[in-house]
Amino acid sequence: MAIAHEFEYFKPESLKEAINLASKYGEKGRPLAGGTDLVVKIHDEIEFPEAVIDLKGIKELKRLELKNGKLFIGALVTFTELIDSPVVREKFPLLVEASETVASGAVRNSATLVGNICSAVPSLDSGTPLLVYEAEVLVEGKDRDRIIPIGEWFTGPKKNALKPGEIVIGVTIPEIKGKQGGCYVKLGRYRGEDLAQAGVGILALEGNEYRIAFCAVGPVAARAGKIEALLTGKELTDELIEAAKNLVPEEISPIADIRASGEYRMHMAQVMLGRGLKEAVARLGGTGTEYGTSVI
Repeated sequence: MAIAHEFEYFKPESLKEAINLASKYGEKGRPLAGGTDLVVKIHDEIEFPEAVIDLKGIKELKRLELKNGKLFIGALVTFTELIDSPVVREKFPLLVEASETVASGAVRNSATLVGNICSAVPSLDSGTPLLVYEAEVLVEGKDRDRIIPIGEWFTGPKKNALKPGEIVIGVTIPEIKGKQGGCYVKLGRYRGEDLAQAGVGILALEGNEYRIAFCAVGPVAARAGKIEALLTGKELTDELIEAAKNLVPEEISPIADIRASGEYRMHMAQVMLGRGLKEAVARLGGTGTEYGTSVI
């Protein structure tokens, strides 16, 4: 892939060096992790950075571990590594299910979860599981460090809360205590590599607690607070599911584009919510299908 735009290239071996470079170049410097988004944008002359800061030489950003009740996913951890991790599969199966729908196997080998949330496209597959798992984004800069709740991370289409000179070092997810049942439902135009036309992530927990998030049907991926409030504390019934589906228009604002109409997205989001709720509760009770089985 030929790139005509000239820029300075750095490959620091320490986080401190990377942060100093990020601080020096500010908005004109771009961190590079997997490169599946940034390299394409530079090639297509969408972005024109003065400096590219390659993070792949920083060992601590490759860390993926569960410690003290929190999963740490370093900025260099790829989707394939998440999918292949026994700990993530056991403790955070919804994240694995969503990760398996990201692009193709070849892309997942390079693309990182942190890079995915930094791109902040409304259709990102990692957004809904991170939202319902209540993840936090760890950010470091030259003058201060920040912990940003994932619900505050997405600030608009392709926009996030990262400030110039800062670098995302990773994401943390608190371990779920007790049983869980999750379901990520993704609507695409065809089987295989495709962006979501609509997506919903559902997490059912003991005590009739439900967490729900949508993607690709609004400016940002976001939790569905009204639907959660309706469902919480109640046994799931067909009548309750219908009531939840009726609240979907109050939670999402799908647009029409070349891939789908707004009306189609709205209708399918309601269908997906109903099927996803049933599957998440079935998996919670041990009677559902295996994770990765499509419900649409």
